[in-house]
Amino acid sequence: MASASATLLKSSPIIDKSEWIKGQNLRQPSAGFVRCHSTSALTIRASSYADELVKTAKTIASPGRGILAMDESNATCGKRLDSIGLENTEANRQAYRTLLVSAPGLGEYISGAILFEETLYQSTTEGKKMVDVLVEQKIVPGIKVDKGLVPLPGSNNESWCQGLDGLSSRTAAYYQQGARFAKWRTVVSIPNGPSALAVKEAAWGLARYAAISQDSGLVPIVEPEILLDGEHGIDRTFEVAQKVWAEVFFYLAENNVLFEGILLKPSMVTPGAECKDKATPQQVADYTLKLLHRRIPPAVPGIMFLSGGQSEVEATLNLNAMNQSPNPWHVSFSYARALQNTCLKTWGGRPENVKAAQDALLTRAKANSLAQLGKYTGEGESEEAKKGMFVKGYVY
Repeated sequence: MASASATLLKSSPIIDKSEWIKGQNLRQPSAGFVRCHSTSALTIRASSYADELVKTAKTIASPGRGILAMDESNATCGKRLDSIGLENTEANRQAYRTLLVSAPGLGEYISGAILFEETLYQSTTEGKKMVDVLVEQKIVPGIKVDKGLVPLPGSNNESWCQGLDGLSSRTAAYYQQGARFAKWRTVVSIPNGPSALAVKEAAWGLARYAAISQDSGLVPIVEPEILLDGEHGIDRTFEVAQKVWAEVFFYLAENNVLFEGILLKPSMVTPGAECKDKATPQQVADYTLKLLHRRIPPAVPGIMFLSGGQSEVEATLNLNAMNQSPNPWHVSFSYARALQNTCLKTWGGRPENVKAAQDALLTRAKANSLAQLGKYTGEGESEEAKKGMFVKGYVY
């Protein structure tokens, strides 16, 4: 028996990752793709959803479009509502989310919308399923699947993201409900280290989540957010981001994640929010693109940047600067506050302001659509859109 096992191992081919194909089966490799190994063999398992994952990722990463992140937890949504004097009730959350998903023509600029679990199963104020409204707008519904940040024992007051327990059954249910991509947010803090433990925990958690999501038919958004908190300069952010992204992609490969079926949602490379030396959009673009070229395989279809507390205009200007020349990936946006801030304040919880609020949302969505195409000028922006939104120790 031992001899037979050894023979099997010696003869088993290692198949190049480019050999992913449709369905669950793997194509027999040609001689050019067979590499024998004397001691071990790697089994690459293609998800039965492989073709669909690639198609979904490409749809979201389509020219001139990006993601509307509206997956704030009920507690965070409550803080947003409180800022305009509204009570945190399901009815008020429903009214605001209805305003967002039903904005006329939103799908021209938005390709995907990340939802909180309540929203995925929720109907609009008119009684139509939120998911159906999005699909009619040609917007792919997505779902936040992590269970939030908790303290990481043994670290330097750092956090880790929980939610792997039961994730397989939850993602399968979300797919049945109409979700086609998923989001998992983990964070790395520069002022607190980051420790090797925190970086590895973040990378491993993201990789396991990504593999589980793909197995259920959901394109995973991989989000290693490097927090803006701190006084550090842009070079320190770049140094930490290199380390974090290298670890993330190492573990994604270890977990046999299909790179063509993921989207990356990273922070832009900027100085810490409390740094005295501010960076220009061109500096942010130069540092961020250099990092992307060093760490991100061209197989990844889309880089959907988070805004991380930048002002609406700042986030758009930085994105525009990154799209002044062709990139190997679709470089776009996945913004929450940087799309919603002016919209929320314009609405103010008043039914008569719904159209004006939707117009404000469309203005921001169009601006970022232009930035994705490298055609944003920044002309005519309001003072509200220029206000920074950084919150120290921000909890999503």
